[in-house]
Amino acid sequence: MLILQTHIRVESRIAGTRTGSLVTKVKFLFRSTQKSTTLNPPEQGTGLGTFGGVYTPSILTILGVIMYLRFGWVVGNVGLLGTLAIVTLSTSITFLTSLSICAIATDRVVRAGGAYYMISRSLGIESGGAIGIPLYFAQAISVALYTIGFAESVVQTFPELNLQVVALVTTILVAILAITSAQVAIKAQYLIMAAIALSLVSLFFGQHIDPININEIQLWGKPDGKDFWVVFAVFFPAVTGIMAGVNMSGDLRDPIRSIPTGTLAAVGTGYVIYMLLPVLLAMRATSETLISDPLIMKQMSVWGDAILLGVWGATLSSALGSILGAPRVLQALARDGILPPWLKFLGTGSGADDEPRVATVVTLGLVLVAVAVGDLDLIAPVLSMFFLTTYLVLNLAAGIETLLKSPSFRPSFRVHWLLSLLGVVGCLGVMFLIDSVSTVLAAIIVFSIYIWLERRELESAWGDVRQGIWRALVRQGVMRLDYTPDTKNWRPHILVFSGAPTRRWNLIELAVFITHNRSLFTVSSILPSGSRDAAQQAEMECTIRDYLEKRGVQGLVRLITAPDLFTGAQKMVETYGLGPLVPNTILLGDSEKPARRERYCNMITKFHKAERNVVIFRDAGNRGFGRRQQIDVWWGGMQANGGLMLILAYLVRTSIEWRDAEIKLKLVVPNETAAQAATPNLDAMIKQLRIGAKSHVIVAKGRPFNEILRRSSENSDLVFLGMAQPGDNFSSYYERLQAMATELPATVLVLAAPDFPFSEVLTQEANVTSRN
Repeated sequence: MLILQTHIRVESRIAGTRTGSLVTKVKFLFRSTQKSTTLNPPEQGTGLGTFGGVYTPSILTILGVIMYLRFGWVVGNVGLLGTLAIVTLSTSITFLTSLSICAIATDRVVRAGGAYYMISRSLGIESGGAIGIPLYFAQAISVALYTIGFAESVVQTFPELNLQVVALVTTILVAILAITSAQVAIKAQYLIMAAIALSLVSLFFGQHIDPININEIQLWGKPDGKDFWVVFAVFFPAVTGIMAGVNMSGDLRDPIRSIPTGTLAAVGTGYVIYMLLPVLLAMRATSETLISDPLIMKQMSVWGDAILLGVWGATLSSALGSILGAPRVLQALARDGILPPWLKFLGTGSGADDEPRVATVVTLGLVLVAVAVGDLDLIAPVLSMFFLTTYLVLNLAAGIETLLKSPSFRPSFRVHWLLSLLGVVGCLGVMFLIDSVSTVLAAIIVFSIYIWLERRELESAWGDVRQGIWRALVRQGVMRLDYTPDTKNWRPHILVFSGAPTRRWNLIELAVFITHNRSLFTVSSILPSGSRDAAQQAEMECTIRDYLEKRGVQGLVRLITAPDLFTGAQKMVETYGLGPLVPNTILLGDSEKPARRERYCNMITKFHKAERNVVIFRDAGNRGFGRRQQIDVWWGGMQANGGLMLILAYLVRTSIEWRDAEIKLKLVVPNETAAQAATPNLDAMIKQLRIGAKSHVIVAKGRPFNEILRRSSENSDLVFLGMAQPGDNFSSYYERLQAMATELPATVLVLAAPDFPFSEVLTQEANVTSRN
């Protein structure tokens, strides 16, 4: 009996959704050079071997309904040579993905979760979850697609039966078989394999339908046939069964050996069969007959009903493979914390073999709902995209791991990174050829889940390849940096001596205002010698990093021990950094204790001689940064500290917190005549620099600068004052400067590094502002 055309259409569009699951491998840098030793054997599953656990489910998925129902249509449309080209191209893509799977699987034992496990351990828990969640649903719903297809063929043969009842009963029976044991399910697949083998033997010894002469064989298809790439898109899902064995990774006796051997053997077997079948079909029937009759193989076979058994076996094996794989992915997702906490029970395992029975029951409920709906034609292409996305990400993971040459990635089965990259390109191309709209929709879903997982800030107990990528990029960047000053790209890379951040948070805030999360910014503290060992010091650094992250601050943390604060600070400035990437600006709090002033000033002198900018912040107590509306810069000329003060004031004003603030450039002159001359010059400079400041020229009229400073800036929110270069009696000078700044709002004392052209830096900043 012929199977319904609807079944043919559904199966041809979703056969690619048979292979569900996700990927990755756990990496630990320091590990035994042996993949398996007698001292540390890999975890044992239920004892499934290569043939039963990998080869059988994979080959049954590859030799599926498309082979029976659509392969004749493929040959009829593109001819014998066109079909051989499609089979070779399609198999090449899945072969490249198989190589990537083998590389990852032989680097580490692949635990339960299959492809999800591989991806999450390679590219990170967010990437694994972004692929794993939609793939689980795709794999679960694909069970309904297969059971509905099976029911349609049965009802066509036995019209008295109800399609939906047959589909529901078949779904429940398949789920019961999966719940009972993976071992029992695999044994059931042996019977299905026997049915498929019988159908192929029956076809091989079959007869001609049309009398065809060897010279009449259609090599490149009919002129009015379907486009090559349209036919390719229909056939390609037939060869995407390579993940069926990986899904059972947690139940294999030896995954490191079984996954590569079984997967590659299944791909090779499928390729040989798919290369022989077009020859038989092209020699036994015309193109018109092949296109018009979906079950042409039944007519060609010695025993026609064997083909029908093969079709039933293909749909049932695909359903069984999906119902075995999907719950294991769900179990792994729950155990890794990808799913919300209230779904943690889905990670429960049952029995000595840790069978995911709870996850299987939940999956069964989802499948039954899908079967009750019945019409799943619209979502079938999207489901296929999720599986192809998995293959793409697998190739990407293997390629990146190989390219980075991390010492932790040492697979027994080595694959060149170019082959993995070629697999990425192939998967992406096939996705767009099959259905560009579904490809875009699948990408939107995957990226949405990724963003959701990123915001949850999940923590994993394993490293991933992203750290390797960043380290490689950092190395390349540092090696390309120039040691000579670059005024065009200069930014303040700040080293903050804050002590405990909770006690001097305003100091951290000022650094954030200046850096905008674009410059390097390190929070540092000096601990007494012997007060902490290395482990305790690392733990304190971790605590401070966590605190900064919770406050939304992107900064590095560095703690050192020293006999005293001043010695430690000088040691930090001398040694901290990487090549040319060193802090160019030191930010520290003021020292109010007279007993420490001499050593404090000596420290500033040494910072200055080390060609670092020194920025000292005087806190205003409870007032903090006030309303964040006004910034006063007391001007003494572009040279010396003036350029750096303007840059810092500009950076503060352009931060989000100070976006409504106004910079006032204040200059004191002795009389009105000087004011009339200074005002236009100051306005012209501000206009040229385009930093949005306003000039404010103050006539002294005999008043001391201290009085002018206090009265003019008493309502300001942040005040910038320049410091004289350290010299003789610098300690006395600094004492007078502190007295001058008394009763002022939050004040920043600035000492620019010697001989640095801040006027050029400021010009570059202004030009960038004008372009933006």
